[in-house]
Amino acid sequence: MASYTVRPATPRDCADILRLIKELAKYEEMEKHVKLTEKGHNIIGYAMYYYTYDAWIGKSLYLEDFYVMEEFRGYGIGSEILKKISQTAVQDHCGSMHFIVADWNHRSIDFYKKLGAADLSKKEGWHLFEIQKKHLVKIATEE
Repeated sequence: MASYTVRPATPRDCADILRLIKELAKYEEMEKHVKLTEKGHNIIGYAMYYYTYDAWIGKSLYLEDFYVMEEFRGYGIGSEILKKISQTAVQDHCGSMHFIVADWNHRSIDFYKKLGAADLSKKEGWHLFEIQKKHLVKIATEE
């Protein structure tokens, strides 16, 4: 196995990150929803996150995307990426990390549970909702 480096992304990584976003969308059978375009390829995994705020626990890290190319899975790369994100969350005083996983993605669910993740949809009965843009516009313009 070749060596790898876990590091923050830079603008020159955009093409590879987009390629991985498209691979993740394909893996999740949602590739038709990806609208971004770009060319290139040097990166084999990525994670995209941002900070949110929870009124009960304070600052939180939300893991939006997390993906490692299939042929590189099983070598600990995903664990290293998650370790780096966890270090960032602790360093930035986050009280938790949240993310969603497709219910059919048992491999990822098992991976996260092994690390101590709790499935809030089962444990606490939370449901994830989405209001799409067309409905946001309608709500925003109603009198």
